Parts: sequence; structure tokens; C-alpha cells
Amino acid sequence: MSNAVWGLHMGEHVSSAPIDEGYVGIGWQAMGDLMQYPDRDALKRALAVHYPDKKPGALPVDAGTLYRFSREIREGDYVIYPSKHDRMVNVGRFVGQYHFKLNDADGYPNHRKVEWLGHFPRSTFTQSALNEIGSFITLFSVREHASEFLERIGIAATVTPAVMASAEAETPVDDDSATVAVSRQAEITTEDFVIRQIMSRMNGYEFEEFVAHVLECMGYTARVTQRSGDGGVDVIAHKDKLGFEPPILKVQCKRKTDQTPRTDVDQLLGTLGEGEYGLFITLGSFSRQSVELERNRPKLRLIDGEQFVELLLENYARLSPRYRSIIPLKQIYVPDPQT
Repeated sequence: MSNAVWGLHMGEHVSSAPIDEGYVGIGWQAMGDLMQYPDRDALKRALAVHYPDKKPGALPVDAGTLYRFSREIREGDYVIYPSKHDRMVNVGRFVGQYHFKLNDADGYPNHRKVEWLGHFPRSTFTQSALNEIGSFITLFSVREHASEFLERIGIAATVTPAVMASAEAETPVDDDSATVAVSRQAEITTEDFVIRQIMSRMNGYEFEEFVAHVLECMGYTARVTQRSGDGGVDVIAHKDKLGFEPPILKVQCKRKTDQTPRTDVDQLLGTLGEGEYGLFITLGSFSRQSVELERNRPKLRLIDGEQFVELLLENYARLSPRYRSIIPLKQIYVPDPQT
């Protein structure tokens, strides 16, 4: 029988732990070891006891997730894990059996070991493939675009009929959860679209000019440095017109969607003098070492792809018509999951 292809979501707070330690996990810590429950009905009854505030419509969905994670996943199946903290799509293979990790620090005590086979920026996949793995369910079957993900690691994908039947039989999620999920999916899709437009419609120098323009929309005076010999500084920005009064921002711009290492950030820090601050903007993410460096350097600010899109959206109405034509957006209202 061919191997199944699963998608799985974890919270942003886990950071790089699943990749560094080779695992994926799901929550429901109060349930304890899932192997103590013989079937889905037993899981539903236990969920009702341990999570009395859960809506009845959510119990079958959660029970199905717990059952599939502990029993239906087989060694050799593949997993597609979109990590939220760095906007990467991680592809791996399950190795070993389900196990329960008591007192997991991140609140994901139900573990499965994973051998990671590849890590890819979201921008390298089609939007329809990204939409499929944007499912609001914690664990789900990847069917429509399984081949697109697995081709990146040199494997032709076939989804097993058993997994497809299981997924098709799944009880729909309750309305409130679906509403929250649609709102979040709209945000993620917008981020993907903006970054894709920048990558396809601007070169590196044009991206530097665009960053300078966004800073001007935020109230700064900004200028792009010479295209060679900039010493790691692409844009210089300041609040006063002449640029004599501190603080002065020295900005490094990276039009790339992969991870920026600490060495690049160190290069920017090396250019700073008295009254100068470093701002590093990338469409991708930063290494853990870079993030730790930012915490210890009050004059350093790192802006990743998601944060840059947020800045752009906040200032979209102030963008010049040229840039609004490159990144055409329409304002809509969606339910706010925080309220």
C-alpha cells in the first residue's frame, strides 16, 4: 500500500522546536496518553469530560483528529507542516510510533517522530496548494496537491484510499470555528499574494526603493544608497529633512523568502555609529540566532515577511499609484478572531 500524505498545524509559539528535535505534535494535554482509549466513541466521551466547555459539534472533529494521529498514521507516511514562525513549508516522513510526552513545555504532549526531508519557502508553491494546507483542522489529509509538495523532495505522491475515506467521513467543524478559520485564511492568503507580487514584479534594487517608499509613507525621509559598496546598508531614513538629527535608521533589505542567518545581521550592526539604529527587512524569516541577537540589541529591529506585509497594509492607502498597481488590494472586512 502506498504511503499517505498528511498535513499538520502547530502554534507559532513552538518556534523551531519541531524541526530541531524531529517531531510533530498535537495538544489536548488533559486527555493523557491517547492509547488508553480504544475507539473514537471513547475519545468523544473523554473529551466531553475533560473539556466541558467544548461545543458538542466540535467533539467528533477533535475525536477524529486524536484517533487519526494516534492510530491511523503509519511509519513511512509523509507530513506537510507549515511552520508559522518562519513561513516555511516543511516536508518529512513519519518514523516510529505515537508516544505521549508528559509535561511537554509547548502544550503538545502527543508526539510522533519525523525525519525532515526538506524545508521550502511558501512562495515556491502555488496558491491553491497553500490554500489546501491552510486547513483549519489540526490534522488532515493532503490530497489535491500532495504531488506538488512531495515532488520537492523527489518523490511521486499517491494518497491511500483509506485516508481519503477517513477524511471524507469527517464531521464538519462548528460554525464559530469555521468563521475564525476563514478569517485567518484570508490573512494568510493576502500575505502570500503580497510577497508573491513583490518577488515576481520587483528586482532587488526595486525592492529597496519600495522599502524606502513605505518608510516615507510612515513619516520618514528615506533615500536609497548607491547600488555598490553600501557596506550592508541599502536605505537610510530619518525624521528630519536633512538627516542630521538622531535617530538615523540604517536599513538592510533582502528580497528573499528563505531564512536570514546571523552573519547578515552582524554585518548591518557593524555599520552603526552613535545615534544610529539598524533595521533589517526581509520577505522571509530570521534564524533563531538572529532573533536572539535582536533581543539583546536595543538598537536593532528585525522585520520578517509577515511583519513587513502588516506595515504595508497599514500604509496601503498612502502608497503611490505605481505600487498599488503592482500590489492590487481591495479592503474587505472579516470577523475578528480576537473579539
